[in-house]
Amino acid sequence: MRPPSLRHFLLLASSLLLAGLSAAPQGFSPSLRSWSGAACRLSRAESERRCRAPGQPPGGALCHGRGRCDCGGCICHVTEPGTYFGPLCECHEWVCETYDGKTCAGHGKCDCGKCKCDVGWSGDACQFPSSCDLTKRKSNQMCKNSQDAICSNAGTCHCGRCKCDNSDGNGLVYGKFCECDDRECMDDETGEICGGHGKCYCGNCYCEAGWHGDKCEFQCDITPWESKRRCTSPDGKICSNRGHGQCNCGRCDCKAGWYGKKCEHLRSCPLSAEESIAKCRGSSDLPCSGRGKCECGKCTCYPPGDQRVYGKTCECDNRHCEDLDGVVCGGHGTCSCGRCVCETGWFGRLCQHPRKCNLTEEKSKSLCESADGELCSGKGSCHCGKCICSAEEWYISGEFCDCDDRDCDKHEGLICTGNGICNCGNCECWDGWNGNACEIWLGTEYP
Repeated sequence: MRPPSLRHFLLLASSLLLAGLSAAPQGFSPSLRSWSGAACRLSRAESERRCRAPGQPPGGALCHGRGRCDCGGCICHVTEPGTYFGPLCECHEWVCETYDGKTCAGHGKCDCGKCKCDVGWSGDACQFPSSCDLTKRKSNQMCKNSQDAICSNAGTCHCGRCKCDNSDGNGLVYGKFCECDDRECMDDETGEICGGHGKCYCGNCYCEAGWHGDKCEFQCDITPWESKRRCTSPDGKICSNRGHGQCNCGRCDCKAGWYGKKCEHLRSCPLSAEESIAKCRGSSDLPCSGRGKCECGKCTCYPPGDQRVYGKTCECDNRHCEDLDGVVCGGHGTCSCGRCVCETGWFGRLCQHPRKCNLTEEKSKSLCESADGELCSGKGSCHCGKCICSAEEWYISGEFCDCDDRDCDKHEGLICTGNGICNCGNCECWDGWNGNACEIWLGTEYP
């Protein structure tokens, strides 16, 4: 018979061991090792078999890809916003089917990645009621998509909710109105989704860098950076954002209903011609401020790729901040939507005048005299050797206020149509524009 002290010690040790095992997390499986740090008593193949879901072929993901296999037992990853658990890390309680933005449609609880529906509800997302109090007409109306098709002709309507046709159980047809069909992403020959080189979202393949094509079947011969650059419009949008098209090897492949080099235009415009022009006009007298092309209420600014011309209606033209030599705001300010914001100590439309002058008054006036000896042609004041033309007579310009900008041609009431500079009665058009009033675009089309 053992001494009482030894018996008490063994009872205490066994109690602590049982308590420790009962407190272990669900993803914990006792390791088949003789002691900590010892070699596993299972072969590698047997260890991996125990960490693989039943029926899963050799080479399949261990622990459902959510944990590490340790001698036949899964040690699950812990991630936010929840934790993977279960003998094979098969459970993740924060991810369940949703319907209309609600987990389990608000009619059930998420348990191990599956919805447990409340009484009276069924379906993967608990979206189908057992009894329906809607008329068939009302039910069908709730199941119609934006094209007025019931469940996008890819499912049946049950009490105002679509049940998508997934007879093979692969779940490739989905969406509130069964509008997404990922079978369109499958390669006809191999059956692979997006050729194994991309992800499928609602029937459209989004290819990995270096691949392109409707199903990511072609490899690209230019760098991903160059491809993205070619697909990006001056306003920074790639193929006018991915809702309109996809960038494939530097070329935008537009989705149905969109066209243009950057998929920026609707093929069928819901606006009338008058409504389209009104949206493109904004507060200007001309559509797109006379500096672009209006299509379906959207402006494409000219010249192509010139980031100095921008805005929803091309209303901002930073070329107006440049002098004839191309210097922006005289080098003494910054340009904001065609207007100079001068630094401290400078003023003028192009920040060309210093507030402090080092010239004597006599020297200053001598520099402002025109050929006939008159100061600023009698149409302005002299400041530090430069003429400041009368603000009341907006059309007076020139080095000695000797020019009349009213002599420059107009188009639709705008001098030089805003596409050039009026220089002493003559329009000097910017690149790509022509005509007496710079009203004709002869440049290249939008890239």
